[in-house]
Amino acid sequence: MNKMLAGVDEVGRGPLAGPVVTAAVILSPNDPLLGQYRDSKKVSEKKRIRLYHHIRKHAVAYAVAQANVEEIDRLNILHATMFAMRRAVDGLDITPSEVVVDGNRCPDVSIPVSAVIGGDDKVQEIAAASIMAKVVRDRLMRYIDYRFPVYQFSKHKGYGTRLHMDTLREFGPCIHHRHSFAPVRAAADKTARI
Repeated sequence: MNKMLAGVDEVGRGPLAGPVVTAAVILSPNDPLLGQYRDSKKVSEKKRIRLYHHIRKHAVAYAVAQANVEEIDRLNILHATMFAMRRAVDGLDITPSEVVVDGNRCPDVSIPVSAVIGGDDKVQEIAAASIMAKVVRDRLMRYIDYRFPVYQFSKHKGYGTRLHMDTLREFGPCIHHRHSFAPVRAAADKTARI
């Protein structure tokens, strides 16, 4: 029996707004791009989107999951991330024989799981999961930008850039901000116009 390895990664632990998005991917040994997947941060947006569609078409299985802002605020970002990773693994149509996760922490899953520091550069399945999660989260942030244009989420994706901090201080946080994060709490204390 072939080993069914699922790679898992997350995108969005650091931002002040939006969900944390995770993906789990089982690649086909016949994938023509095997060996070419990289950490999503090292791939241009245009190429990421092409790879995203390729993975959707050629992967043995994939699933994308998230933890929303309320879960992040209630559980904390680490526990919310682990929860979202478990959701992604549970969402796979095929049960993998093993799960590998980028980083140094593992979600609580019923399958053998290990963590690989720098895994999105070392394990093709993790790199593919990184790409899937990044494309989905970027789309979600563009949608949030459409609903709350004053924050310009499509430009910074919720990260604490100067532009984001300026708009946060001016307008206060919205429902998509992580109120458990200190900069958001500080802005909420000053103003709450939206």
